[in-house]
Amino acid sequence: MTTLRVGVTVLPELRWREAEPRWRAVEDLGFDHGWTYDHLVWGGLPQSPWYGTTPTLAAAALVTSRIGLGTFVTSPNFRHPVTLHRDVQSLDDLSGGRFVLAVGAGATDVDARILGLPALSARERADRFHEFVRLAKRLRDEDHVSQEGRWFSADDARTLPRVEHVPIVVAAGGPRGIDLAAEVADGWMTLGRRTDDLEQWYDGLREEGGRLDDRLAAHGRDAASVARYVNLDSSPRFSLESVDLFEEMAGRVADLGFTDAITHWPRAESPYAGAQATLEAVAADVLPRLRG
Repeated sequence: MTTLRVGVTVLPELRWREAEPRWRAVEDLGFDHGWTYDHLVWGGLPQSPWYGTTPTLAAAALVTSRIGLGTFVTSPNFRHPVTLHRDVQSLDDLSGGRFVLAVGAGATDVDARILGLPALSARERADRFHEFVRLAKRLRDEDHVSQEGRWFSADDARTLPRVEHVPIVVAAGGPRGIDLAAEVADGWMTLGRRTDDLEQWYDGLREEGGRLDDRLAAHGRDAASVARYVNLDSSPRFSLESVDLFEEMAGRVADLGFTDAITHWPRAESPYAGAQATLEAVAADVLPRLRG
């Protein structure tokens, strides 16, 4: 089995006194990275309490020392690259260089609607995302950044202190998004195909991975230089339904060339209904085998 790193998503729905032990446990149990969603309101739990992403990750950075910490994922639905960059700098500093910026177009426009922003067509959303990613990358890599765009502009934006080492991971499943990841990103993330059949989901991952390989070659980039992340729980099954299912899924995605897999801290009810004991058993029994 190919070596696979595994991360856990902790939804920002709990008061910190309840969330803090979970973040500590992600590290103490031996997982490789921890994530949280970046929304004003998540469509999957529209009535749930919800806390801010940046302060949540800042607090997580201060109670951990080893694991990577990332947004899962940041979108242009309510973020501007310049203001986002200041959050990135702070999270990078607080975590001691462990922050990962994962970005996506946004599966829904709930956040944008809350702010009274106009609805966009699929093409407009894709165009906006490309502009968002390219400006975010320039802000990471350059100083005195100016750009006049359709969606996002900057006028001599200062970017000190520099954070060129912060990975930018592009979440994408369509051809345009995968091409963008292949051209500019340090990592690619996917949810896979929407389907009720697990085998079809794996088939979709294989197809997307092949498309990424083709586009990396077209851009003259080494395939091994781009990390590959998959959200196991976007499949038809919750990966922590059982230890056996998690091990099977992790093995399959590793064989498909993924370097990193992400699951979710089990909740008492849907979505991601499961038991913490299963997460702990995966950490004790499965993680050592995934590391070869």
